[in-house]
Amino acid sequence: MKNPRHILGGLLCALAIAGPVLADNSGLTRLNDRDDLFGWEAVGRVDLGETGYCTGILIAPDLVLTAAHCLYDAQDKLRPADSITFRAGLRHGRAIAERGVARHVAPKGYDPTIGVTADNVRNDVAILQLANPIPAHVADPFVLHGPVRDGQRVSVVSYGRDRDASPSWQRECGLTWQHKGLMAFDCDVTFGSSGAPVFARNGQRARILSLVSSGNSEDGQHVAYGMDLPAIVQDLKRNLRAMPTPRAATAEGFRRVQVGNGHRASGAKFARP
Repeated sequence: MKNPRHILGGLLCALAIAGPVLADNSGLTRLNDRDDLFGWEAVGRVDLGETGYCTGILIAPDLVLTAAHCLYDAQDKLRPADSITFRAGLRHGRAIAERGVARHVAPKGYDPTIGVTADNVRNDVAILQLANPIPAHVADPFVLHGPVRDGQRVSVVSYGRDRDASPSWQRECGLTWQHKGLMAFDCDVTFGSSGAPVFARNGQRARILSLVSSGNSEDGQHVAYGMDLPAIVQDLKRNLRAMPTPRAATAEGFRRVQVGNGHRASGAKFARP
């Protein structure tokens, strides 16, 4: 693994100029069939009203982990919780389960007005509380990974531009370096991959090591950036518990959102200079 102190400045430069991540789909497996999706049902698409989407993952029956920047619109204003829908295991327009969002929380350290910075990447985490939980037998939540090791091999499941109807699974990519709460991966991500879980194997089932915050392509090589999760997720859960109890959910607990009608991949921080 490269010495992070030697390349941290390069990271800041790369984040500042990050443009669209051009995915050539090499190494990606489309999870088109129900059998392909088995075990990954907790990964879903986070639909942001009629304006875009990100990727999210269940960490509890009623809690979804995603990127903080997905909660803000193009004017850097916080989106109303009830304008967001989580669609677990979405493939070809059909979700394993679909729920509206009752409330959401992001770190105070995340500032949507300053774009992509190292501090923002460290804090680019949000929790969505669903209006109604998704039973574990429908979509089994994932847990967080423990300490990371040098040379850790990882995988990513995400939705993205030109592959938003079904999730794509990159079976193997790598942690290239980590430093002071930041991580870099050589994983293939694109618009819409924001909030996608980066998995590391722990026993028989993968665990969430990080989330995709932003990325770019350097000399044809894919680069994705993420953050350490355990401490910030613990703080977000604590802050969520301190918030006022949301209004009672409707019986259905979700809103219908059509696929392909004006939706575009979100993750503006991939493109914002």
